[in-house]
Amino acid sequence: MSRFDVTAEWTGKWWVLQAVDAPGAISQVKRLSHAVEIVEAIAFVTGEPESSIEFDLRLIVPEAAATEIESADEARELSRHYNALAATKARAAVLELRAGGLTLDDIGAVLHISKQRAGQLLKEAAQAAAA
Repeated sequence: MSRFDVTAEWTGKWWVLQAVDAPGAISQVKRLSHAVEIVEAIAFVTGEPESSIEFDLRLIVPEAAATEIESADEARELSRHYNALAATKARAAVLELRAGGLTLDDIGAVLHISKQRAGQLLKEAAQAAAA
């Protein structure tokens, strides 16, 4: 298997794909989902069989867009972190409320979740405690 770095740059109508390590291997596609078409060009330039070619795609976007994409990625990562933290805190709250004698209906009302979700959190908390 040979691995190639491939750049993809939007020209206004097409994505122009170019294999960095095989300079003559260039292709153009309407959609990034068709980027695999670069394999044929790489095979033609290098003489390698298409079945032995893999590639990593690097998108070239305007600097302003790259900055926004990076910010969005960071925000998604923070969101994942805080969602996990919220779930941990909710499980702990369910355990405390249940230990205090509250029903699943009341736990759901206190936490602004359904009775079913309260039951799921209770089960998850019990499984985590048993592990």
